[in-house]
Amino acid sequence: MSAVQKTRAEVLDGRPVAEQIKQDVRAEVTRLWQDHGVRPSLAAVQVGDDPASAVYVRNKVKTSEDLGLASEHHALAASTTTEALIELIADLNRRDDVDGILVQLPLPKQIDEVAVIKAVDPAKDVDAFHPVNVGLLAMGRPQFVPCTPAGVIELLERNQITIAGVNACVVGRSQIVGRPVANLLLQRHATVTICHSRTADLSSITRQADILVAAIGQPALIRGLYIKPGATVIDVGINRVTDRELARELFGDVAETRIEAIDRRGYTLVGDVHPAEADLVAGRRTPVPGGVGLLTVAMLMRNTVQAARRRRGV
Repeated sequence: MSAVQKTRAEVLDGRPVAEQIKQDVRAEVTRLWQDHGVRPSLAAVQVGDDPASAVYVRNKVKTSEDLGLASEHHALAASTTTEALIELIADLNRRDDVDGILVQLPLPKQIDEVAVIKAVDPAKDVDAFHPVNVGLLAMGRPQFVPCTPAGVIELLERNQITIAGVNACVVGRSQIVGRPVANLLLQRHATVTICHSRTADLSSITRQADILVAAIGQPALIRGLYIKPGATVIDVGINRVTDRELARELFGDVAETRIEAIDRRGYTLVGDVHPAEADLVAGRRTPVPGGVGLLTVAMLMRNTVQAARRRRGV
C-alpha cells in the first residue's frame, strides 16, 4: 500500500487529554496543601548521561514543579554500582518527605535492574514496576498503574471509545507496556490477544482487533494490511528515522515537515505503526509524537499525588 495524499483516520491527539489530567492534578495538589498542609513530592533518579534519559527526567521534574509538586533530581555517574544506587533508594524510602520514587530506565549494564526495581518501597513506586505492584495489577486491585498503560486507557475512555465487549490486540509483551495494558483492557471486559516477535502470521491476528495497541519497538511494523477497517490504533512506539526518502514514504502528504526535522536535527520520530498506510484503513490513530507519550508524564504526576494521599492517610 502506497503513501496517501489525504488523511482519513481521525487523529487521537494526546494533548487535550494530558492537559485535562494535569489540571486535575494541579487542583488536587492545591487542595492537599490548603486542607492538610501536604505537598506531594517526587524524587527522580538518573544514572549516567544518556541524552534521551536526561530529556525524560528533566521533563518529569519540570512538570512536577509546574503542577505544584515538590521534586528533586538525583543525577549519578555512569560508573555507579548497584550497591550505591540501592543505598540511595533506601535513603529515599526512609524519608517521610518523599512520596514517589522514579528510577529512570534503562540503567547502565553493570547495574542489576531487577534488584533496583525491587529496592523501591512499593508505596512509593509511582512507576508501578515493583513485583508487589505488578501482582496487585494482575489481581485487578492496583495500588498504582504503570504510567504509559494508564495513559492508553485514559485516552480511550476520555474519547468515549468502547472497550467492553470488543476485540483488542496488543502487539508487544514487555512488563512496562504490553502486559499491563493487556491486563487493563481485560479488566474492562475486552477480549484480549497478546502478540509478540514470535507470533506466526501476525497480520491475520491484528486484523481482527477493534482496538490495536502497538508496543513492540519496531518502526512502522504495523502496516495497512495489519489493521481492521475502522479500528482504533494506539501507537506506543517511539523510533528515530534519519532517512529522508523513508520519511517521505512513511508520512505521505505531511512528509515535508518531517524531512525538515531530519535536516534540522538529524531525525524525526515514527511509532510502531506505518502512519500513511494506517490513515487509509483505521478509524482513529494516535500520532507520534503527540499521542500516548504526552500522557505518560501526566499519569506519573497523578500516581505521585495518590502516593502522597495514601502514605499520609488523607
